[in-house]
Amino acid sequence: MTHVMACIDGSASSAAVCDYACWASQRLAAPLTFLHVLDHRQYPAPGDLSGTIGLGSREHLLDELAALDEKRARLALEQGRSMLDAARDRAAAAGITAPHMRQRHGHLVETLHELEPDTRLLVMGRQGHDSPAGHLGSHLENVIRAVQRPILVTPPRFETPRGLLLAFDGSPTMRKGVETIAASPLLAGLPIHAVTVGADTADSRAQLDWAQKTLAQAGYRVTTDIRAGDVEPTLHAYQREHDLDLLAMGAYGHSRIRQFLVGSTTTSMIRTSTTPLLLLR
Repeated sequence: MTHVMACIDGSASSAAVCDYACWASQRLAAPLTFLHVLDHRQYPAPGDLSGTIGLGSREHLLDELAALDEKRARLALEQGRSMLDAARDRAAAAGITAPHMRQRHGHLVETLHELEPDTRLLVMGRQGHDSPAGHLGSHLENVIRAVQRPILVTPPRFETPRGLLLAFDGSPTMRKGVETIAASPLLAGLPIHAVTVGADTADSRAQLDWAQKTLAQAGYRVTTDIRAGDVEPTLHAYQREHDLDLLAMGAYGHSRIRQFLVGSTTTSMIRTSTTPLLLLR
């Protein structure tokens, strides 16, 4: 059975990641897994250090360096286990009694790619433990590009979602996204606003009508709109106007959505959002 996979790293976002992952696990009736990855670049596995010290150095320095690396790796491992224990306790308080725990030593993107067949939804914080305030986690953009599963990017604090803004451009990615939402219990009962940013054309109206019909047949109450302007500020303004606390969009779409998601605008959109973002594939 595929899992809700929650990445925790001890950052300020980890508590919200736990809470959103618990919320999603219960909505989907899917098992929950907490994942902690020790980055091999930051905590290398003990190895041969003889090539790192120049000729003539004392042999005991090699032993000290090896012992230091081993101690750092051991402490990081213990800290990760403590994080997983805390996540398990938080999940238990939310009513989830047996979440799965995984701890890996390696690269986060490679690990998530390996676990992708077992992942139904990936939950990650917007900021990692090594990220300055206002900056994205160092791995987040790479994960978004590499993992072909829906990704829920969380803000620092949890709030139960009450309404969804669906950034819809009629692309194959977003048509598939609409069908995924319609077939999934994750957002059942939430009002949905499907919004296209761009020109108000007959084709845009037809695409929105299809999205509205597809979601309505699944029981959703759907509002549609077309707004002119730049994608990022237009979507944020619409969210504020209608008090929508969840935004869904294609991770890599087409048209203007593609332009805004590729490159620096993606980073800006995620960084400036105050709500969780559900990135669809």
